[in-house]
Amino acid sequence: MLWIPIDRSSAIPLNRQVYQQIREKILSGELQAGVRLASTRELSTELNVSRNVILEAYDQLLAEGFLVAQRGSGTFVAEGASLTRTDPSHEIQKVNHKYAENGIINFRSGIPALDLFPRKIWAKLSHQLWNDSESTNLGYDLPEGRLELRQTLAYYLKRTRGVHCHPEQIIITSGATQAMTLVSRLLLSPNDIAIMEDPITNDIQTIFTSSGATIYPIPVDEDGMKTALLPKNIVPKFIFLTPSHQFPLGGTLPIQRRIQLVQYARNQHCYLIEDDYDSEFRFEGLPISSLQGLDPEHVLYIGSFSKILSPALRIGYIVLPTHLIEKCRQLKWFTDLHTPSLEQLILARFINEGYLERHIGKMKKFYKRQRDFLIQCLHTAFSTNIKILGYSTGMHLVAEFKDIHFSQEILLKIEQFGVKVYPVENHAITKGNYHNRIIIGYGHLKQEEIEKGVERLLQALNSIVR
Repeated sequence: MLWIPIDRSSAIPLNRQVYQQIREKILSGELQAGVRLASTRELSTELNVSRNVILEAYDQLLAEGFLVAQRGSGTFVAEGASLTRTDPSHEIQKVNHKYAENGIINFRSGIPALDLFPRKIWAKLSHQLWNDSESTNLGYDLPEGRLELRQTLAYYLKRTRGVHCHPEQIIITSGATQAMTLVSRLLLSPNDIAIMEDPITNDIQTIFTSSGATIYPIPVDEDGMKTALLPKNIVPKFIFLTPSHQFPLGGTLPIQRRIQLVQYARNQHCYLIEDDYDSEFRFEGLPISSLQGLDPEHVLYIGSFSKILSPALRIGYIVLPTHLIEKCRQLKWFTDLHTPSLEQLILARFINEGYLERHIGKMKKFYKRQRDFLIQCLHTAFSTNIKILGYSTGMHLVAEFKDIHFSQEILLKIEQFGVKVYPVENHAITKGNYHNRIIIGYGHLKQEEIEKGVERLLQALNSIVR
């Protein structure tokens, strides 16, 4: 007889519980091909459930091919329905990892304060849109995105970031990640060369190298990419950089270097890819004007609303030179047809009615308080043993420590003390220059978590030194 525990307090219906457990036993090989199952009457009596519960479970398993019924003989496990797991501990590892995060203060960068997302306003606009929207808005849409949002963005970006474009130059994407993937497919082929800041986000490196291209790294300093080191003897497809807030070191590219980049792109007949990372949250002065505004025909400008509002929205965009528009539209169509339409319309209203700029103003004040509190905690804990870098913009800073080498062993030791930090070295293309620097994100943490996290980091490093 099958041993199938029944949980009558569960929200999962009884027939679904029976179905799932028999299915799992067949997949794992515990019930092998040819084994005869108990009759529906026998199993319902054994489990003390209605016979209809068992009938429905068996019918589903028969429909999916896990069971076969032979008239007059019974119900049997079908051939070829088991699946050998490549890693039997996989599910256990996933569960353990989930619970391992509990209690750990995670200084991960790039996560906004999600509890401050303007839910009521967004819900109000969403409700209005669903009530007012024509049925045509529920159908397939244009790959480049809704005209309403592209018109809104063209005006907003010109006014706030100095971006010169018309709505036709904008392609709406599912976040900045899809925008970069489209750029890779648009411009790169195997053996092409792409110049990139070093260090730069590891994920972005992976996106561009997956095309078969080679990365040529240019180191950064406190002012961003060292443009004097741009090579004259190669012709790259593009130069990728984060000029308004270099990730992860935090520099802002001065106008002299921006002009050098534009002149280089013109001379080498290549493009500049401007990732406008975190530019809205600049704590000293106004946001720096975009690189795109200097030369719209040589710059592809990428932005998203993941940091400003929420990663869950999955809305980003590319501003393209005019001669790349049609090819990029086709690539977007082949990728996913279009980005969800109704979210675009809600966002367009959110911007047009002034809510976005009010939200950014509110969040700048909040993140500045968070940043100042974190810097105070770090100075109190580590005094002269620490140097703080890249704190003028965004939701993270970089801490440089004297005589600390953040190896994998030390990072695991720190995590044992209940705090997680991220080494700059993980994002370096040329390894070996940033072993004593870590990235500390603060946007998503409460001040008591920041204080406790710094205390735990101090305890961990003290134990390592001892």
